[in-house]
Amino acid sequence: MEIDASKAIKISISAQMKAASATLKYCVDTCPDSEWDGAHGDYPFSQVVFHAIFYTDFYLGKDAVPFKDQSFHRLNAQTFADYEELEDRLPIRLYKKEFCERYLAFCREKIDTALADETADSLFGDSCISFRRMTRIELYIYSIRHLQHHAAQLGLRLQSITGREMPWVSSG
Repeated sequence: MEIDASKAIKISISAQMKAASATLKYCVDTCPDSEWDGAHGDYPFSQVVFHAIFYTDFYLGKDAVPFKDQSFHRLNAQTFADYEELEDRLPIRLYKKEFCERYLAFCREKIDTALADETADSLFGDSCISFRRMTRIELYIYSIRHLQHHAAQLGLRLQSITGREMPWVSSG
């Protein structure tokens, strides 16, 4: 039996990216409303959630201009405002939980759309992100690590608040 390596890679990336996003979703769903905008020695919960989703969305695309032109961004222009996440400065905006839930759902759908457009050549080609000098496949792996890193931070924060450990999500 012949295996299509690029198809297997895309299936694996999709499953693990969705697992990481499901871990973040658990954090969003579990965060008490009283803690959503609260800082715990660092950024407010809502900013960390938004940051993780924002860069998942960004890395699924190919740089800033088409990113900002997505229908989800145009429909939520007031929330994205000046795209402070792309600036070299501390974020100041807070984000509503309902918006973050919708944004995460948008990104979960975008995972398969973005991967469907990839070929073996594009996966091993340039990342198409100006400040990430790596291949597309490495960018996907980097994005999974980034998403899981922030989900783990938030999970630990929730564990200290609720006393409940975050469950392991093995696939999307």
